[in-house]
Amino acid sequence: MKEGGRKQGAMAPCAACKLLRRRCAQDCVFAPYFPADEPQKFASVHKVFGASNVNKMLQELPEHQRGDAVSSMVYEANARVRDPVYGCVGAISSLQQQVDVLQTQLALAQAEVVHMRSMRQVSTTSSDHHHHHKSLPSASNSSSENLSPSSTRLLSSQTTKSLFTMDMVVDQANMGESLWSC
Repeated sequence: MKEGGRKQGAMAPCAACKLLRRRCAQDCVFAPYFPADEPQKFASVHKVFGASNVNKMLQELPEHQRGDAVSSMVYEANARVRDPVYGCVGAISSLQQQVDVLQTQLALAQAEVVHMRSMRQVSTTSSDHHHHHKSLPSASNSSSENLSPSSTRLLSSQTTKSLFTMDMVVDQANMGESLWSC
């Protein structure tokens, strides 16, 4: 296979020219980026941006930047097809919310570790507290009355759930689907 998905000898049109039903010229701007064996790649980009606009964008860019531009257009086009209102901004927002939730869960877990370490230190140095043994209290048995004020604030929303049980927030509907491919 030659660059652009064209076969040696026979000039198979690129996916863009095939979709647009036109002859694929030797210097076709689409051919290197939209090979004939990936027709959906151009179809989604064409649906969102239009062939004329994609052609203009590619011709205005230096050749060494065109591949990245096409990758970006394919990503945005696939995101727009899935979510016509927000596109890739919706995907980014969803991921940012997941990061925020996970950072909160991490902070809660770190606060509980600090609390357990301080309780262990107190129990090993204090002989008058009979209810503390020289082991760490289990995460599920820690209560808000034994926590420091900052830990109590962090734990107030999850009093019945162990902080070491991390719940991943994942968009199950689109799990495994890449926006880069069609």
